Amino acid sequence: MSGPSPQTDAPSSEASARPRGRRPFRWLARTVRLLVVLMLALAITVAIYALVRPVEAERVWIGIERHWRSTLASYGVTLPGTPDLASLDRRLAAQGVKVGDPIFLRIFKREFELELWMMRDGRFHRFATYPICKWSGELGPKLKTGDRQAPEGFYTVDAGALNPNSAWHRSFNLGFPNAFDRAHGRTGSFLMVHGGCGSIGCYAMTNPVIDEIWRLVTGALSGGQQRFQVQVFPFRMNERNLARHSGSPLAPFWTSLKPGYDLFETSGVPPKVSVCGKQYAFAPGPQGSDGSAPIEAGCPASPVPAAR
Repeated sequence: MSGPSPQTDAPSSEASARPRGRRPFRWLARTVRLLVVLMLALAITVAIYALVRPVEAERVWIGIERHWRSTLASYGVTLPGTPDLASLDRRLAAQGVKVGDPIFLRIFKREFELELWMMRDGRFHRFATYPICKWSGELGPKLKTGDRQAPEGFYTVDAGALNPNSAWHRSFNLGFPNAFDRAHGRTGSFLMVHGGCGSIGCYAMTNPVIDEIWRLVTGALSGGQQRFQVQVFPFRMNERNLARHSGSPLAPFWTSLKPGYDLFETSGVPPKVSVCGKQYAFAPGPQGSDGSAPIEAGCPASPVPAAR
């Protein structure tokens, strides 16, 4: 007589049907969920910090942006936002301008942007916006030699400021200190817009970008423009940005720049800039003006009443 079948340690059919490797997948899913939660928490924390401490958050962002751009440049990567430099002639023709036409520049530190405008039909039109690879220091003007600050304010550049053999490929001197800077005892020299991606108080544009800017700058000065105006701002001068920095000791200085910014925004013509009582003074530029007037000490004349 046969006895009962011996019991074995074989897994049951239900256990055999269970998929193998489930535990690692569960662990991976839990890890992914945890990472998502951590990223959301980080994003919320950053957003709250930016709302509560906007100026400090902006300073951190500028540092990150500066490092990221320098890293890209070190590997020869074209910075995002760079125009198609190989198609300069086509881009000029598309906007109805040419090498030799007058130019005008604006620089915005926080946005890391340099705008180049060209004259057409008696006023300036924005031709290109170039990413700035690096500028040094904080938002705010240059005060003294060695502070590593890049200038802010209104400057003019003539042919004598150009250096085709610069250690930074090509460069032009902004003309710091101008009459305003001198009135406030500010010191420093050789504050440039140049190639490369290094800066001690300058605006570095990378070599390919400065080559295009150089062609347009030299063309304008050779074509009859005596000097061109450069307006340098800490940020785009809108009410939101000014309100964000209203508590800064520099707020009065930044607010004093806005009338010159607004005059150009409204007319497309560089304002007449002078220094009156240690403050910038602005008058509307005449229609068709290319901004060649130097920035000098002197108060603008009172406006002549319009004829009735």
